[in-house]
Amino acid sequence: MTTLAQDTAARAADLAEAARLRALFEAEGAVPVEAAILQPAQTLLDLYGEDIRARAYVTSDALRGEQMLRPDFTVPVVQMHMADGAEPARYCYAGEVFRRQEEDEHRASEYVQAGFEIFDGANPPDADAEIFALFQRILAPMGLRTATGDIGILTTAVSGLAISDRRKRALMRHIWRPRRFRALLDRFSSSAPLPAQRAALLAAEDPFAQAGPEIGLRTRAQVEERLESLRQEAAADPIPAGVVELIDAVLAVREKMPYALEHLRDIAVDLPWIGPALDRLEARGAALARRGIDTEALDFEAAYGRTHMEYYDGFVFGFYAETRPDLPPVATGGRYDALTRQLGQGRAIPAVGGVIRPGLIRELGGRT
Repeated sequence: MTTLAQDTAARAADLAEAARLRALFEAEGAVPVEAAILQPAQTLLDLYGEDIRARAYVTSDALRGEQMLRPDFTVPVVQMHMADGAEPARYCYAGEVFRRQEEDEHRASEYVQAGFEIFDGANPPDADAEIFALFQRILAPMGLRTATGDIGILTTAVSGLAISDRRKRALMRHIWRPRRFRALLDRFSSSAPLPAQRAALLAAEDPFAQAGPEIGLRTRAQVEERLESLRQEAAADPIPAGVVELIDAVLAVREKMPYALEHLRDIAVDLPWIGPALDRLEARGAALARRGIDTEALDFEAAYGRTHMEYYDGFVFGFYAETRPDLPPVATGGRYDALTRQLGQGRAIPAVGGVIRPGLIRELGGRT
């Protein structure tokens, strides 16, 4: 157990390293920005749903309503830019973020981040390459393992499915929750009959005939709407097994970047609507090579980023200490175009960013 003096010294060291990282970002043309520690909870709840409560600290007061201790910088920086930012723009920041830890008491609930964000629609693949190359250059002395991926390939695969909008929205909502996504995919591809009780309820001419008094929170109209959606689901054709196998094949791709692209091109013969996403991957690979990145040595995992990067919708990356698998990534980042659309009230701009954790650099005994 550490002493108060040790904790204070460690925090000071983390903040000093964060300030140094921010200075490096400023040297690349980024404008330093600040974000309030207390953020309106409603914005984050609208983005992520009630799940965010499980990993954020929530408080409230009579005037401002529910507030959250800042869980990251990206959302407030996007809000700031979409309100009145010029384009193109580059921002950097450094400071504490707060995350609840209910499963691992050794994980920090308060730690420091230093980050860099690019808002530029002129050449998104080159912006992806710019931020990745910058992070790799900064972290190179530490000898970290690098992982990359592209969530946009999976989202494109789902968006092209010949299924109802309701089913498509459900799958898209749970792309970042692999178990729920798998359960939905299995359910939508199954032609198994409904349980007898549910089938009888949906087939009944008047399902409320023997329902008793209305005592629930839902109105009769809401229940009727839900029953109608269940009838439509029951009548919908299942997703063909072959298409599910192709999606599984996409998710299983894990190779060096050029070979991953070749493998995905083979899959696209039978899943042609993912072609544009693969074109973006190819363009990003070329942009990385122009910036001196050896893409033939760069790991690519099509499923990477699905469990901890839920606002990213394209390129994703992370840097890991192979000798410390117990630690979270030292740095992560990716593209979040859809987030700018959500926070920009319909206006959008391609955006990509990343964060480095100075505390992990200190814990690993390194200095970038």
